[in-house]
Amino acid sequence: MGGVFLEGTFILGIIFALWRMCSAIDCPANFVFGDSLLEVGNNNHIPSLSKADYPPNGIDFGRPNGRYTNGRTVIDIIGQTLGFKEFTPPYLAPTTAGSVILRGANYASGGGGILNETGKIYVGRINMDAQIDYFANTRQDIISSIGLPAAVELLRRSLFSVEIGSNDFLSNYLVPVITEVKRKLIPPETFVGILIARFRLQLTRLYKLGARKMVVINIGPIGCIPFEREVNLVADPDLCAEFPNQLARLFNAKLRTLVTELNKNLPGARFVYANAYSIVEDIIDNYISYGFENRNSACCSTVGRYGGLIACGPQPTMVCEDRSKYVFWDPYHPSDASNMIIARRLLYGNSSDISPMNVVQLLQAS
Repeated sequence: MGGVFLEGTFILGIIFALWRMCSAIDCPANFVFGDSLLEVGNNNHIPSLSKADYPPNGIDFGRPNGRYTNGRTVIDIIGQTLGFKEFTPPYLAPTTAGSVILRGANYASGGGGILNETGKIYVGRINMDAQIDYFANTRQDIISSIGLPAAVELLRRSLFSVEIGSNDFLSNYLVPVITEVKRKLIPPETFVGILIARFRLQLTRLYKLGARKMVVINIGPIGCIPFEREVNLVADPDLCAEFPNQLARLFNAKLRTLVTELNKNLPGARFVYANAYSIVEDIIDNYISYGFENRNSACCSTVGRYGGLIACGPQPTMVCEDRSKYVFWDPYHPSDASNMIIARRLLYGNSSDISPMNVVQLLQAS
């Protein structure tokens, strides 16, 4: 009986601690920008070859809904933890209107990139410039709804999350066949410089539109995704494709400097640098300790050594029996189990995960 009492007391203590944390967090709305890692259904509403509105995507969510995973995105999980009663909806959904937008919107799009040319192979996609255009529309709708002073205050206190750039390599610079030609014309350092220059303008524009608390998520180890293992003929299951990872590290180093620069030059800006590369690399390197059994293959697999040559889709696919044991859901995207770990480390992590503060600290800051 005493054990039950102690267990109950412990649980009540956790609940009280979470209540105190949540009550100290002031986050009226959640605005999300990015690519398929964060998309929640915008591409369902445009003509695009990049969609996830069919099974087995969403198998653990209850239905296919435009998320490129078996369950939730990282920002879905962060929003749930912060106490949002509903997931932040896709901007293009007809129901994302009226008072709904006062709680935020998700503009992310599969195939989207920093550069407007990125993702042309998918035909329809919403690149970063267009996503910000959509947010400008949302901002104006918010102003029309509650007035300019209240809108400015709402945006100042809101969480902005930006995760984009992977497709500028995967669906642009590293596209098979044209890769060698592009690399000869534009060296990696030059291409990354072009990306950072464009991204600087985009993040600054978001700031001018009212964003103050922003999580800027870097590019993960793209050379470790099943697709890149396949096309780079990685025979050793313990290894990743090195060149894509080199590109990601080059971009990330300059992105970290950019975030520091923007915090210095933009009054009132609290931009944080989220080190997804390091977090995902740690998950892959120490997958057993995290409870995974497979770190290199797609749970939703088609053909190839790692099941990563063709995207998870309506064509015949095999889905692993236990999704929680796979780091990757499909050739490109993490599983819900991986996203849980990433989200937790962005919420509560130390400076090696996210700096100069984590998401909870960011939202608690005045």
